[in-house]
Amino acid sequence: MAMPRGLDHIVHAVRDLDAAADFYRRMGFMVGARNCHAWGTHNHLVQFPGFFMELLAVAEPDKLAGEGFPALFGDFNRQFLARHEGLSFMMLESEDVLADAAQFRGAGFARSDALTFERAGKGPDGSTVTVGFSLAFACDPRAPEIGFAVCRQHSPQLFWNSAIQQHANGASGVAGAVLVAENPTDHHIFLTAFSGVRELHAGSGLLTAPTARGDIRIMDRAAFQTRFGLEPPDTSSGARLAAVRFTVRERKALHDALTASGIAFSEHMGQTVIAPAAAMGATLVFEGGRDSGG
Repeated sequence: MAMPRGLDHIVHAVRDLDAAADFYRRMGFMVGARNCHAWGTHNHLVQFPGFFMELLAVAEPDKLAGEGFPALFGDFNRQFLARHEGLSFMMLESEDVLADAAQFRGAGFARSDALTFERAGKGPDGSTVTVGFSLAFACDPRAPEIGFAVCRQHSPQLFWNSAIQQHANGASGVAGAVLVAENPTDHHIFLTAFSGVRELHAGSGLLTAPTARGDIRIMDRAAFQTRFGLEPPDTSSGARLAAVRFTVRERKALHDALTASGIAFSEHMGQTVIAPAAAMGATLVFEGGRDSGG
């Protein structure tokens, strides 16, 4: 069994990448430069220590032909966006992608061998650098609407940049990711294999894999609605990646940013929640910190 794998990044798939970058900026996040993948997807990143949100659009669909990344990542997101916007992919960190791919094969959940790609990026000093990544894709047959992979960076010192991890809204990191399923226990075996967490925590309508960087929760529809005060996404075709939970140092800066930008939010069970209707199909949750008192 692998060591528990922490959250590495989550993909927020959108149809209008410029609008998504603007939305995250208006929420008070620092948003990185636009990047391009060879297979036609473009992204902006929102970094935290050891974790990032990947705002992603299929900008050049004519480049999607081929196996590997064009199919497993590019076309997957194209098909996802044909149905809806929202959270499409969950990536966990990997210490050894080859070993993780072998483990996924042994468990019956592999979608690929280890795959590698490079792209241009901006280094911490603003210079153009080449960053590289190795990934292994996994598949939960009961969650065809969610992409799963593990990721290892080849040159992390060129990728991570503390200067763009300082967010005006006070967000400081990731608390976890939330999936919604008709029956969370149906995903127990997959989540154990994918996360590397040996013992999952079970609760009422809830299954949790605690990792070193955020926890992965699978909730049933009623538990999601109770926890966040929102109707969950449609799960008739399988589980969905529904929410990202962020930590904030103090809530007033967040509330000030949202109010100034006219972004609707609610306070529910000690959390600040932005609903999918406002957040391009995603539920964004902010926890911790001092409340604004307003």
